[in-house]
Amino acid sequence: MPILVNLDVMLVKRKMKSKELAEKIGITTANLSILKSGKAKAIRFSTLEAICKVLDCQPSDILEYTEE
Repeated sequence: MPILVNLDVMLVKRKMKSKELAEKIGITTANLSILKSGKAKAIRFSTLEAICKVLDCQPSDILEYTEE
């Protein structure tokens, strides 16, 4: 898939665990895991906004387009 999810990178930079992020943004750890693995088919803007707010980052810090 040409869209890479760099959520793990941001979690390391912010010294935060996945479980903590999931609790703060109000989604299950299972759904966050699907998003982190790049297997998600879509992401709600409200979820992306919540992630960016908690991690103090921009959407481009999390999502990246690459050529296949």
